[in-house]
Amino acid sequence: MAKNSFLITFFALIVVGCQGQKKPGMTHKYTNALVTETSPYLLQHAHNPVHWNPWSPELLERAQKEDKLLLISIGYAACHWCHVMEKECFEDEEVAAMMNEKFINIKIDREERPDIDHIYMDALQMMTGSGGWPLNIVALPNGKPFWGATYVEKDKWIKSLTELSNLYLKDKSKITEYADKLAEGIKSVNLVETKAEATSYSMQQLDAAVKNWSQHFDTTLGGNKQAPKFMMPANYNFLLHYGTATEDAAILEYTNTSLTKMAYGGVYDHVRGGFSRYATDTKWHIPHFEKMLYDNGQLTSLYAQAYAATNNPLYKKVVQETIAFTTRELMNKEYAFYSSLDADSYTEKGTLEEGAYYVWKKEKLQALLADRFEIFKDYYNISNYGLWEHQNYVLIRNKSDSEVAQKHKITQQQLTTTLEECKAILKEEQTNRKRPRLDDKILTSWNGLMLKGLIDAYTYLGDEEYLNIALKNAAFLKTKMIKKDHSIYRNHKNGKSNINGFLEDYATVIEAYIALYQVTFDESWLQIAKDLNDYCLNNFYDSSNGMFYFTSQEDTFVIRRTVETTDNVIPASNSIMAKNLFVLSKYFPNENYAQKASHMVKNVQQHFHENGGSYANWLQLALQQDLPFYEIAIVGKDYRKKAKELHASYTPNAILAGTAKTSKLELLQGRHDPNNTLIYVCQHGSCKLPQTEATAALQQLTYTD
Repeated sequence: MAKNSFLITFFALIVVGCQGQKKPGMTHKYTNALVTETSPYLLQHAHNPVHWNPWSPELLERAQKEDKLLLISIGYAACHWCHVMEKECFEDEEVAAMMNEKFINIKIDREERPDIDHIYMDALQMMTGSGGWPLNIVALPNGKPFWGATYVEKDKWIKSLTELSNLYLKDKSKITEYADKLAEGIKSVNLVETKAEATSYSMQQLDAAVKNWSQHFDTTLGGNKQAPKFMMPANYNFLLHYGTATEDAAILEYTNTSLTKMAYGGVYDHVRGGFSRYATDTKWHIPHFEKMLYDNGQLTSLYAQAYAATNNPLYKKVVQETIAFTTRELMNKEYAFYSSLDADSYTEKGTLEEGAYYVWKKEKLQALLADRFEIFKDYYNISNYGLWEHQNYVLIRNKSDSEVAQKHKITQQQLTTTLEECKAILKEEQTNRKRPRLDDKILTSWNGLMLKGLIDAYTYLGDEEYLNIALKNAAFLKTKMIKKDHSIYRNHKNGKSNINGFLEDYATVIEAYIALYQVTFDESWLQIAKDLNDYCLNNFYDSSNGMFYFTSQEDTFVIRRTVETTDNVIPASNSIMAKNLFVLSKYFPNENYAQKASHMVKNVQQHFHENGGSYANWLQLALQQDLPFYEIAIVGKDYRKKAKELHASYTPNAILAGTAKTSKLELLQGRHDPNNTLIYVCQHGSCKLPQTEATAALQQLTYTD
């Protein structure tokens, strides 16, 4: 009975919520240990009265010596509710005095340290059934958690922390017992058993998984039948490939509906370009207004591929405007990309509101646009359909260009010209507003995603400027983020990098460098990709189950070394690595990369049928393994010209290699003809008759044997 009473008291303390910002020019009464950090999120808290510390193994050693509980608070710079909790709790002297007395307080930027975030988010979800940021954890001095919450208002925060501290002093053994059991649970939910002897996932199974997944599709508005709606690029990347390969008209229609509605919605910034993080409603209208590099990099890739598959001009426009946004607002002079823009910004009255920078009043639009307003109003629904709150409108489309042009008795070109004039006026008006705060740290993995987006944009749209930017970004990563031993830094700001890379940093850069080789045919990029891949095999690979840990064996960890397998807004680092191994096996067939990739798929394929949307990137690899996959070798003086002709088509079932005459790659050796540029379409090194024209070669890329 005493034990049950303890647990009732204990769980009563768990408070659940979810997800700041200081005005410029404030003087600082307090300064804590975060002041020497480079993360904007950590620096936001550097002048709280709370004695914050950055995460370090030494801090845990100190906590154990002092037998003092840890208060671990995790968030990120663009997080609205993180700012709210900072203002209500962490800037409050009463709260700070209590926290400083009873806890060693640690602040973590989840974007810098996803390894720690993984652990404590799993703990929170196990304790409460849900998660979010700010993620607040109370842990034993050794880092094992026993309490967690997201946003908590001041009074409940003080009460909860005080009672937790008292519980630890009065009944340490029970708290320790609970924390130990929770730690075992955190380890167990992340176990991956080896399934090397399993049968490979068949097309029949894959078809059934897609059919089961499709029950959740919103075929009218796109996305899933729920709100909020996240864009989930890996899902549509797979479905576009699957629908094309199987000639499934319904899947292709759903995919294109989703891409169109996302591009029409308020989640897409129609004035400045680029996407917000997600939509809070079912029609993609009202976004959570933070703009993240990782979303925009992946969506650039997705829409570029969709443009190649459909020739839909809307998709091309989205690619162009998204790249314009990222290069204008998130790129520095070294061609590296910053992380995000905050959801919150200042109103005309000087108060912070989410989305203030992006929303419009009808009267303001009428004054700014004058005789253009009526067309703009119909196009972007300055009506009940586009109305949000406080008489603010978020721009959203629900009609095609031809419909609006016809209604106003103008040509589509006249419509385009008018809308571009309107957007230029609104963009100029926004210069009078205070911009959302910029998170200017540089993260390797997110730059890898943006680099891949630029390469795909160049591949399918053919704009040389995209390749130029991609090459400069790739060079930045090579010179500033990759060390001589092929290890990688996670972060960079003001010339400083101080966190070792995680698996996702390697995986995304490897993927991007492989793609960069396929448009430049500079074999140095492919070699770096191989070197990084082999570094992962030596430092992240678990030979007992054939998967990769999220953290290197060179780094410390708390409770467990995470194995990330579930695809989310960013695909799982293991699924990206599995695809990298598969593709690298085509260039380096003497390595056992293909076998490793196949083993990885077998380890997780039991989840595919019930959770297709959470394994979309894995499903694409299974699709590539099940259906014919081609190596295209182009040899001869016109190899670049032929490659560009091939690149105009959507070919997710092939990789390219090319050279004028000689190469170290086995795929290109012995194929030179001094009189012709030849295109070889091969499978596992066995090639069909060479072709001299790209159109003839493309006809050999069938999805059936």
